[in-house]
Amino acid sequence: MTASVRIDRWLWAARFFKTRAAATEAVLGGRVRLNGERVKPAKHLHPADIVQVKVGQAHWTITVLEIADKRGSARIAAALFEETAESMIERKRGAEERRLSRPPGTVTGGPRPTKQDRRRIEALRRERG
Repeated sequence: MTASVRIDRWLWAARFFKTRAAATEAVLGGRVRLNGERVKPAKHLHPADIVQVKVGQAHWTITVLEIADKRGSARIAAALFEETAESMIERKRGAEERRLSRPPGTVTGGPRPTKQDRRRIEALRRERG
């Protein structure tokens, strides 16, 4: 463990992104903020910094607890940060809204219905008249 590390490398080590390139792209794209400011991938991160991360439709606000520059197990990654209570509530509320906003009859919620999904949709349409 070191005193500071590049933000893109830390995000990858904390398992917010599958690859370091994806973490770098997210930082360059403005989806990551450090202490409320937009930063570059080479910006160094320190313990007690506040990081805001947007991964897909999930928004995380976290406090950095430890610094790591190597990717480890999920248990180690979870010990690197602590999510704020407000962020946790908002993220769960957003996930619930997305789950409830899916059209009836869809199971996967993916871009195209599967054959099974289509059969369920057709059954619902037949029931409604």
